[in-house]
Amino acid sequence: MLSKTIDRSILRLYSVANSNPKANNRAFLPAIRAYSENAKRQYDLVVVGGGIVGTASAREILLRHPSLKVAVVEKEHKLAFHQSGHNSGVIHAGIYYKPGSLKAKLCVEGLHLSYKYFDEKNVPYKKVGKLIVATNEDEVGRLNDLYQRSLANKVPDVELVDAKRIKEIEPYCEGLKAIWSPHTGIVDWELVTQYYAKDFKQAGGDIHLNFEVSKFEETKDPNYPIAVRSNKNNTVQSKYILTCGGLQSDKVAELTGCSPLPKIVPFRGEYLLLNPAKCHMVKGNIYPVPDPRFPFLGVHFTPRMDGSVWLGPNAVLAFKREGYKWSDINVVELIDALKYPGFIKMALKYVGAGMQEMARSAFIPLQVKELQKFIPDVQEYDVQRGPAGVRAQALDIDGNLVDDFVFDHGKGDNALAQNILHCRNAPSPGATSSLAIAKMIADKLETQFNIK
Repeated sequence: MLSKTIDRSILRLYSVANSNPKANNRAFLPAIRAYSENAKRQYDLVVVGGGIVGTASAREILLRHPSLKVAVVEKEHKLAFHQSGHNSGVIHAGIYYKPGSLKAKLCVEGLHLSYKYFDEKNVPYKKVGKLIVATNEDEVGRLNDLYQRSLANKVPDVELVDAKRIKEIEPYCEGLKAIWSPHTGIVDWELVTQYYAKDFKQAGGDIHLNFEVSKFEETKDPNYPIAVRSNKNNTVQSKYILTCGGLQSDKVAELTGCSPLPKIVPFRGEYLLLNPAKCHMVKGNIYPVPDPRFPFLGVHFTPRMDGSVWLGPNAVLAFKREGYKWSDINVVELIDALKYPGFIKMALKYVGAGMQEMARSAFIPLQVKELQKFIPDVQEYDVQRGPAGVRAQALDIDGNLVDDFVFDHGKGDNALAQNILHCRNAPSPGATSSLAIAKMIADKLETQFNIK
């Protein structure tokens, strides 16, 4: 596409005319100025959502097609403000996912791509490893099954280790048997998003912050048929749109006439912080064996890049889509979640587990009791309340957690239907898989929009 070249030529003409008072074309300055200002807001592709998946996807498509004009619009004052900046910072290896699934493939691919990228860009990270520890005989059986799954997923250098080896890796940890994943690591994913954004801007991309999308409209311009308007009445026009809205992905899709399903229900994960004097007890990630009866992994030990150690998280319903505390309440969003049939069915199915999660949120000793199964030396006075994140959990109408990618577009032959692709669910581990997900999304954009 030649739009970027044409716009640069017009801007160059404007510069020449403006710098030469005697130039004959000075009379055209107002028109050139109007054109250039309008051109700054016209793009071949606009990505809605400046989280790690949206930023990585914008970067990938522009690196593939440098002649395109591409922009990212983000409603917050910085990128990676929500899920991408409020996660545990783990670089996952792909152990948990069903063999042959897209999640398994993208996680393992993303692991390798991430480390390669970090080394090339000098992004700080630590390859601290992960132990998934069985603390009783019932868990040993599930651990063996999980180990076979990790082999099928081609997780690099994964091992099954005994109690003696557990102590060699994590001297304060107790367990009968464990899976050892030496290539699991830690990184600051918010910082990684900033690196992606730097690549994107250096390639010529634009990033518009404080741009909360409120409306999509069709225009009369055949080259830029879609106008994206913000709640502050700022506007960009584009030929094509990709949305990666995270916690707001279903709402963004609905703005273009898409189905409200699957609905995003927010779950808050609350962490405890380990006393700095006790952080030496945790060298790498220590995780429980997941219970297949429940949808979440359970509490674990996670070292951070700054030397701190996070303990948790639990999983409780957030009373606001971007609610990081119990006091964060949006009545409309809360009622919307509580009356959704999918949430009601899920809540009834996991009522016991849900009550336990809420109790652990309210009473720290209950969460410490879970942690002591792995490191008995952790006491209640060794921890304090820490940060929290909110997970954008997609739920179908039957109460099932949507565990795969969901792409969507509107119905009909108009631009709002044909020229917009919604990425409505990019499930965990989205950060680890971000570069692999970006490749997949770029492939899909090229196919759907015939970008060459």
